[in-house]
Amino acid sequence: MKHLNRFLIAAIFLIGFSAANAQDKNNRWAVEVGVNAVDVFPVGTNDAGRIAPELRGEFFEDFFKVDDHWNILPSVSRIMVSRYLGDEIIFSAGGSMNKLSKYGDYEVNDLSYYSLDGEVKYSFKELINWGWLDPNLGVGGGYTWVDDIGFGTANVLFGLKFWFTDNLGLNLQSTYKHAFEEDYGISHFQHSAGLVFQFGMKDSDDDGIPDKDDECPETPGLAEFNGCPDSDGDGIPDHLDDCPTVAGLPEFNGCPDTDGDGIVDHLDECPTVAGLAEFNGCPDSDGDGVPDHLDNCPNEAGPKENNGCPWPDRDGDGVPDHLDQCPDVAGTVANNGCPEVSVEVIKRLNEYSKTILFDLGKSTIRKESYPVLQDIANVMKEYPNAKFEIEGHTDNTGSAAVNSRLSKERAAAVKDYLISIGMDADRLTSEGYGPDRPIATNKTAAGRQENRRVEISLKK
Repeated sequence: MKHLNRFLIAAIFLIGFSAANAQDKNNRWAVEVGVNAVDVFPVGTNDAGRIAPELRGEFFEDFFKVDDHWNILPSVSRIMVSRYLGDEIIFSAGGSMNKLSKYGDYEVNDLSYYSLDGEVKYSFKELINWGWLDPNLGVGGGYTWVDDIGFGTANVLFGLKFWFTDNLGLNLQSTYKHAFEEDYGISHFQHSAGLVFQFGMKDSDDDGIPDKDDECPETPGLAEFNGCPDSDGDGIPDHLDDCPTVAGLPEFNGCPDTDGDGIVDHLDECPTVAGLAEFNGCPDSDGDGVPDHLDNCPNEAGPKENNGCPWPDRDGDGVPDHLDQCPDVAGTVANNGCPEVSVEVIKRLNEYSKTILFDLGKSTIRKESYPVLQDIANVMKEYPNAKFEIEGHTDNTGSAAVNSRLSKERAAAVKDYLISIGMDADRLTSEGYGPDRPIATNKTAAGRQENRRVEISLKK
């Protein structure tokens, strides 16, 4: 009976403590009332206690064997008070009572059981974000009395809470209690099930204003605006502010008019330059009916169909200069104002390229070929937007690997020389094809001579 009194006094103290401290910023308190079951069997035979270890099993052995090992008092036997500390950390304290008629595989004569425990738990509710499911892990400690024997314990626990409403839930929890007392301590599991009642002032957004008085209960705000925020500090709360993130003027419902043209910035296509309402706040400097931000020539009047620009065409090829990729060389509309490379031009380039000479078995260009290469560059420069590929070819004499390497090196040598005398590097590529693309038979010396060549093709 003295242990029962001890339990009741502790429980009353905890309930009174929670009530006395309930009125703080959030008041996130909860009381749990339920039942508990004590099981000393599945705790291992080498635990701290030395009371009949042979009557116990290995850790978690027959963990759910309720009828054989669980001691359950069929009445309210556990009460806990919890406080949310922040960052999903919860502190709980409380007590429980029970009667032990089963000690592992041994029956005893209804030993009284009382415990006082404190727990620190981490809730995974926000992490899994299911709302109704609230798993948690925790550690703690306590003191337990079995009949007239008392001992301290270190506790490890796992729990699952199922929330039916914001304030009512069911908590299922298993706690392993490891006894510190070497001779008489009893390590054991305590399982519990209880209804959880969450109470106190609810302040969902943590701004110190209760939800019932908060016009914006999900968003932290200011007392002067009944709990609503004023993000831009313009004196107009966000829920009444058409531009809540940018400071503005009351006459524009909290929106700014940076350029002072009477058109608020979020409707003004040119918010930093004063303009005209007909052009959504943008100016038309040259008065051609095309607003400056759409006018390619804002200071020079031009037709609307030409984006406000006149139609200059220096080379007279029918392609306006601003669309002409070769504005100083007459070309064709199809080729964006540039001259097109014809089949005849490619033939002429290849007539030149066939005369390029290399040192025997090398990629070194012989000096007598330099004038020919200059002629090739001169022709290419007549077509400033055309791109060309330099191709190297060999006969089939020797190994394929050597021929492939040599053809690549010779093509690259021609490309590099053309670049060195003024060709744009981005207009030239080179590739070697070895003996793979013969234009004559390799069975005769004349045919092999034809196959050893450099060709130039138009790169599309």
